[in-house]
Amino acid sequence: MNTKTTAIDTYLARTAAIHIKVDRLRQLADNHFGHDPEAIHWGHVGDLGRVDQALDDLLAIFDGQAK
Repeated sequence: MNTKTTAIDTYLARTAAIHIKVDRLRQLADNHFGHDPEAIHWGHVGDLGRVDQALDDLLAIFDGQAK
């Protein structure tokens, strides 16, 4: 029996893991990332700015369309 992991097996596993993380990020975003909307401050804005930039960087890896 061949138990050697193939590239496609690892690729599919990582794709599934990414989907789980994207879904979790969406859930967090829908809930204001756990912050009370009445108590948002500039630190929260800065955090989202870093997340936004990181997402642009990730998108640039795959489609080159990020700004």
